[in-house]
Amino acid sequence: MDSSKVADKRHMRSIMTRQKLLQAAKEVFIEEGFQKATITQIIKKANVGYGTAYVHFGGKDEILIVLMEDVMEQFYQIAEMPFFPTSKEEAQQIIKKQAYSFLKMAEAERSMMQVFEQAIGVSPVVSAKWKEIREKFIQRISQDIAYSQKKGLAKTQLNPELVARGWFFTNEMYLWEIVRNEHKASVEDIAQTITAVYTTGLYL
Repeated sequence: MDSSKVADKRHMRSIMTRQKLLQAAKEVFIEEGFQKATITQIIKKANVGYGTAYVHFGGKDEILIVLMEDVMEQFYQIAEMPFFPTSKEEAQQIIKKQAYSFLKMAEAERSMMQVFEQAIGVSPVVSAKWKEIREKFIQRISQDIAYSQKKGLAKTQLNPELVARGWFFTNEMYLWEIVRNEHKASVEDIAQTITAVYTTGLYL
């Protein structure tokens, strides 16, 4: 058999093994929680060899980070929504849609987000990853604020990054409340209220 075909088959097998491990890990994390879940349980559920598993991941923290990146990619897509408003009203509409979609996503991904929250509290590696994710959002929000300032829609005396931090932390607080099922209002009401407060303070 042609050596390139052998390499292709090996590569495909490697991808499938990795996917099996990630799927198994997701199930184990949701069933057991992050702290109780073990790499042994994940390997058994995935039905792969120990040696093979460690070729792909160094441990459960590493597996969770990959799962975290997959989930957060959906959140990033919301943050990456085109933002070119021509009026305060248009900016408000876009921002409200983003806030609503962000918080609805937390609701849809509640079981995995609960695992992430546990892991952030006990794993320095996962905690560092969450900080990195947070900074990525803040940078993106800062760009949108700077755009609004440049177009004369937002107050220019405000520091875009400081405003972006405040806005992200507000969203993050509600995100974890929704994940824990502790929110006292509907996602729609929360999104509308925080958007009104934020845009009133920022926009002219």
